[in-house]
Amino acid sequence: MSREAIVFLLGFMLILIPFLGVPSAWKEQSIIGIGIVLMLCGYSLRRSAFLREIESEDGERVADSFSESIPTPKEPE
Repeated sequence: MSREAIVFLLGFMLILIPFLGVPSAWKEQSIIGIGIVLMLCGYSLRRSAFLREIESEDGERVADSFSESIPTPKEPE
């Protein structure tokens, strides 16, 4: 199951929990547990999107680095 599907299903469960008639202690614990899992999935999705963004086409991670170009010396005429 993909992380996107997990986020969707947990969000759906979060909406349904108040209407299921479970005891309030279970409700509280399940909402806290779902919130923690959603935070971890969200962090994981953000991190993977960031890493995909900084990877170059050949699989290397690159950063913006610049070097000065040194002019080549001219040959005497």
